[in-house]
Amino acid sequence: MSARIYRPAPSATQSGPGAVKPWKLDYDPETPRAIDTLMGWTSSTDMKQQIRLRFDTKEEAIAYAERNSLPYRVEEPRENLAARRKTTYSDNFKTSRVGLWTH
Repeated sequence: MSARIYRPAPSATQSGPGAVKPWKLDYDPETPRAIDTLMGWTSSTDMKQQIRLRFDTKEEAIAYAERNSLPYRVEEPRENLAARRKTTYSDNFKTSRVGLWTH
């Protein structure tokens, strides 16, 4: 049984950096999922997949894993590679605007 420590990415509907989400610890699946022959639902006998622990910092999550002798891997959040360019609505009407203004 191993665990994954990560910080979830913000949802696609968020436009700004906003509030930072807490770190999470999820257990890796020990058994593969099975398909129920009658209903076609996907199920699993591994109950640890339902456990998701939240921590304020990465260090707290690592300390929990080490305290409980859990092998773990830490997935660092990716940095935003695209530089944000600050623009305002009035920039659309500047005389020095690059590009044509069409309606």
